[in-house]
Amino acid sequence: MFSDPQKILDQFKLASGRFVADLGSGAGFYAIPAARMVGPLGRVYAVDVLKDMLQKIKNEAVRNQLFNVEALWGNIEKLGGTRLADASVDVALVCNSLFQIEDKNTFALEVKRILKQDGRLLLVDWKDSYGGLGPQPEHVVTADTARSIFEKIGFIFDRDIKDAGAHHYGLIFRR
Repeated sequence: MFSDPQKILDQFKLASGRFVADLGSGAGFYAIPAARMVGPLGRVYAVDVLKDMLQKIKNEAVRNQLFNVEALWGNIEKLGGTRLADASVDVALVCNSLFQIEDKNTFALEVKRILKQDGRLLLVDWKDSYGGLGPQPEHVVTADTARSIFEKIGFIFDRDIKDAGAHHYGLIFRR
């Protein structure tokens, strides 16, 4: 594995009781460990457009007896597309998804919309394209570009994740 979701979430210091949106959740590589970390008082909304991925997350949550995971079908590239209420989550996770998003500016506005005023964003993505693994070279979003996308709409860069993996970077922002 190129990056370790648990190790990254540990560095992010995801706290018990938090409400988390995992945007572009895929098969739940971040949603499941996040659900363990936020515990029974917290909640993880795994949002993806692919219904088969959401079913995998549901199955994995049940297998791990995690009853705080809600798999939501939604389009993270549209304002209101996550189907989450304004200012409803403490944390947004965007992990290995930014490179796939066509309208990154609208996506960033959707992240801002769902985050509480003091919310935090964890962004993890590919540094480069590696021999057919990860995104095509023309789809790679550099850390500087990612930072610019969120800072221009008012996010405040907090810090880097020290070890996001050999082929990934991790950025933390505050709303």
